[in-house]
Amino acid sequence: MLNIAIRAARSAGDIILRSSDNIGQLNIDQKGKNDFASDVDRAAEREIINIIRTAYPDHAILAEESGRHQGNDFVWVIDPLDGTTNFLHGFPQYAVSIALKHKGRLEVAVIYDPLRDELFTARRGGGAMLNSRRLRVTNQGTMKGALIGTGFPFKTDLHLDAYVGMFKAISMQAAGIRRAGAAALDLAYVAAGRLDGFWEIGIMEWDMAAGILLIQEAGGVVTDLSFNDNYLASGNVIAGSVKMHQLLYKLIEPHVTENLK
Repeated sequence: MLNIAIRAARSAGDIILRSSDNIGQLNIDQKGKNDFASDVDRAAEREIINIIRTAYPDHAILAEESGRHQGNDFVWVIDPLDGTTNFLHGFPQYAVSIALKHKGRLEVAVIYDPLRDELFTARRGGGAMLNSRRLRVTNQGTMKGALIGTGFPFKTDLHLDAYVGMFKAISMQAAGIRRAGAAALDLAYVAAGRLDGFWEIGIMEWDMAAGILLIQEAGGVVTDLSFNDNYLASGNVIAGSVKMHQLLYKLIEPHVTENLK
């Protein structure tokens, strides 16, 4: 199953790369506030689904562009192009994200950055890898010197005040905060030790499913804002090493409103 996910991600990545020189000719739809989809998103998703359906015709699928496809207890969670806005602007930070759940538990994860040819993979109990190198989260033990990733709640203003409070609390202690615009890659970077931690409000399951398993298999911790494991449903996430997760949670928790719990 991991090999099928890798094949699908690489094939979708090829479609994305071939289209990157013709962005001005793409048809672009606005699905919601600051939420866009292009011909490339749809073509990459069709390619992924075709490869998965050929190998596993009975499996279910949850895909960003085409929604739910019914099936058995195996569910493939697909974001064909995480960072569409980046892609449409030629900003080089986007990726393909594919995860597999069995009876609700994450089992396989692939995040592929076609620009850098970086393939992040994980199997439950089998560790996390970047190409041929095993991944571990950082051992950063304090916020001083820490580099933290995040994403702004750009689709709604509902949680903006709470988020600004969190941002201020963390920025006053960390060495830096990065908002690159592709949550899947941000989470992969935590697993790879490029970021010490990450938090975000209101992201979708397909944005984070693969990245969450990568972090867990790289020795990290992922929870929602209430220190529980409801992140896939709530869309709210804190991630990092055991120590960094605790430090982030202590800074974030005072700003968590009732509707974020």
